[in-house]
Amino acid sequence: MARYGVVADIQGNREALAAALAELDRRGVRRLACLGDIVGYNADPDECAATLRERRALAIAGNHDLIGLGRLDFSRCTNNAAYALRRTRRSLAPATLAYLASLPPTLEIEAGVVLVHGGVRDVQQYMTRPAHIAENAAFLREEFPQARICFFGHSHEARIYAVRGDAVEEIAPDRVELDRGGLYFINPGSVDASRKSRHKLAECAILDTAEWSIEFLRVRYDAAASETKAAAFGYRIPPWANRLYNLRRRIGGVLRRGTRQEQPAKGA
Repeated sequence: MARYGVVADIQGNREALAAALAELDRRGVRRLACLGDIVGYNADPDECAATLRERRALAIAGNHDLIGLGRLDFSRCTNNAAYALRRTRRSLAPATLAYLASLPPTLEIEAGVVLVHGGVRDVQQYMTRPAHIAENAAFLREEFPQARICFFGHSHEARIYAVRGDAVEEIAPDRVELDRGGLYFINPGSVDASRKSRHKLAECAILDTAEWSIEFLRVRYDAAASETKAAAFGYRIPPWANRLYNLRRRIGGVLRRGTRQEQPAKGA
């Protein structure tokens, strides 16, 4: 039993990661678990990966990590993400590539505590509604029958859901004493806040498996510095490229519809 700092969706944001880790250090948390998307939207993917390696974080691969490696394509990415990830692919150091390639898709860090990135079986699934949680609770029971906590990321929003039979209840993300016999899906929020408009805070959580509790944290970081670097080093999509990406999507959609229409009916 231990206390874990849980982070997700760092997205190459060195300033936000440093702020989150400093707060965890201040609270005496030494073990670190990472839910993936170590690289992505921002300009310091190598530095973020090196920090996690040095801290011996218990980490899994997110979809951005897999896209950075070339194991996933850009088909489910927004224009902003696809543009930044093309830049990421060109910039990753060999040591970072080797580290990302070593990460598993899921991980049980302690009896009953499981890490996934998106859904239990789909790294790119956004779990944003109770129906998603109910579906994935069934998957979790098959994959990890003893699981009591499933940490997930990807949606960049702090959430906690309690699963009781077929019912899913959302709980306010604060400090929560957990039921040891219950099942919970917990998103610690995102370290990187570049996608957020209402606040620029690095989010993380502390899991205490002795007390069986979860506490959500938000800390300030130098968002202006990370944003300036991202723009300067080519991680922010310019308007002309955004228009080009939209045109490609429209053309691709037309071609796919045309292909479906040309296919002969079954039995023809």
